[in-house]
Amino acid sequence: MGRLLGALVLTASFAGGWFLMDIQQYVQTPLALSQPERLVVSQGDTLRSVAEGLRRRGLLAKPEYWLWYARWQGNADHIQAGEYLLAPGITPARLLRNLSQGAVAQYAITIPEGWTFRQMLAALHRNDKLTHTLRGLDDAAIMERLGRPGEHPEGRFYPDTYFFSRGTSDLDLLRRAYAVMERRLKQEWMQRAPDLPYRTPYEALILASIIEKETAIPEERPLIAGVFVRRLQRNMRLQTDPTVIYGLGSDFDGNLRRRDLKRDTPYNTYLHKGLPPTPIALPGGASLHAALHPAPGDALYFVARGDGSHYFSATIEEHNAAVRRYQLRRER
Repeated sequence: MGRLLGALVLTASFAGGWFLMDIQQYVQTPLALSQPERLVVSQGDTLRSVAEGLRRRGLLAKPEYWLWYARWQGNADHIQAGEYLLAPGITPARLLRNLSQGAVAQYAITIPEGWTFRQMLAALHRNDKLTHTLRGLDDAAIMERLGRPGEHPEGRFYPDTYFFSRGTSDLDLLRRAYAVMERRLKQEWMQRAPDLPYRTPYEALILASIIEKETAIPEERPLIAGVFVRRLQRNMRLQTDPTVIYGLGSDFDGNLRRRDLKRDTPYNTYLHKGLPPTPIALPGGASLHAALHPAPGDALYFVARGDGSHYFSATIEEHNAAVRRYQLRRER
């Protein structure tokens, strides 16, 4: 009798061992995926309901094995809601880790340098992965939602690529971009060059936005910053087209005319000395750095060459000659 009981225990031990080995092998075998798919886990879903859903989709052949493994790992009751990426090659073990750690699928939205706040907001409105809470609100209401009542939104948000999970609100993404700009501006302001004509970081942000719109060539940004800083120091008008265009708003049709330069708006730097009242775009890090670390020199003017670059001049005579050379000839 003792020998029979021992044999039964031994047999059971072998069977249990083989069962565990079978489960281990199964959870390390990739799911039956030929292309990426999405798995949405809602609040209140259990691991069993998730397993059953995967079985119905033909992705999980032995859901009971997966559930046994989850109980063994202690993760059966710790899955998190969200949207998950099922990429070819993912195993049941890896999927369980993702579910228990909340490693949800990430999406990206890119806000280019030089966009306006309106363009940024339109991109958020178009994104179908975000939860939309700001549609129909004006700028003042949006800034109040952000906890920044009375602030003008232009230039306040850092242009970059932001990653987010499905269901993130447009307000949360704006809040992140605002915080990044605030941090980057503060860092640059703390390390700024001496004797700059700015009273506040916000004034530096305004000039950075103008630099952003004036050139896309990285090495030119400090040179353009130097021109604008010297003009401010000498109480000269900035006379920069991008501010005029911003002031025209929807009236600008893509062609800046002489009469536009005479139109009186707060942003017309041909008519008004000093900085415009707000930024005119979302400046990137290079333009922020240039505004607070302008290149030394004596140039007070620059003109577009027509190839994206600019010619810099120290005197009005040299500048007028450059205008005749690069702009009037091109117009003819």
